[in-house]
Amino acid sequence: MARYVVVGAGQVGTAVTRAAVERGDDVVVVTRSGSGPELEGVQRAAADAADAEALARLAAGADVLVNAANPAYHRWPVDWPPVAAALLTTAERTGAVLVTVSNLYGYGPVDGPMTEDLPLAATSVKGQVRARMWRDAKAAHDAGRVRAVELRGSDYMGPSSQNRLGDRAMKPLLAGKRVQLVGSLDQPHTWTLAADMGRMVAAVALDERAWGRAWHVPSVEPRTQRESMADLAAAAGVPLRLGSIPYPLLWSAGLAVPTIREVREVLYQFTEPFVMDSTAAQATFGLAPTPWEHQVADQVAAYRD
Repeated sequence: MARYVVVGAGQVGTAVTRAAVERGDDVVVVTRSGSGPELEGVQRAAADAADAEALARLAAGADVLVNAANPAYHRWPVDWPPVAAALLTTAERTGAVLVTVSNLYGYGPVDGPMTEDLPLAATSVKGQVRARMWRDAKAAHDAGRVRAVELRGSDYMGPSSQNRLGDRAMKPLLAGKRVQLVGSLDQPHTWTLAADMGRMVAAVALDERAWGRAWHVPSVEPRTQRESMADLAAAAGVPLRLGSIPYPLLWSAGLAVPTIREVREVLYQFTEPFVMDSTAAQATFGLAPTPWEHQVADQVAAYRD
């Protein structure tokens, strides 16, 4: 039995917690408010993720420290550096393996499928923030100060207000309204199931083969936004009315809404192919993504419930 301290209780933090509990591990979930999933074997604690002293107290004796925090999208440059630094300091003080839940922003625009050996060459501010977080953790790992691993996923599939195929797609779809998505509807795109991220964290956190590098979370073959929405509509038994938000409208909306304004910086992710190769993790750890048809059925059921 291992002891996990999971910082964050959003969709991924909750997925990690569930996966660890299912394996028989103990979990402490840390959020600013002390909220978190109410599961047997889970303790909830209130702390600021940027407070290394508080985190070190909560993580004393822990085997794994999971960074599943989720600062507001438009505040990444301000909020991420102190949080990442506090988690790195906590891992060094406690000896817990630091597992960082991350994404593909650090690569920046690429030509072809993304693999873990690509350079972190982000041109966006958010991508540079993410790249710096891993460089700092990797440097500490290489220096023998911590044991660190970063797990990267693409855009998440699953019920959430933040997911592109979540609230913004499913609510109008099931209401018989037109679904408006960002970017091209016909570029291949990788989707990662949040639950698969959670399962991978629990599966590899204490596996020495994982430490000291980044891994891509097993994800199904890429599907375009149009294909994905057609699958969801078919599973729900409803007609699909689908469109793309015109760029001028996206630009003007960003003047008033900070989150939308930030999307413009990484719009390349939805105007060009955005494909993640996860074969390394699948081959090394024997993991596989949840079949797409199961993801689709679960998504429809979650929103109908």
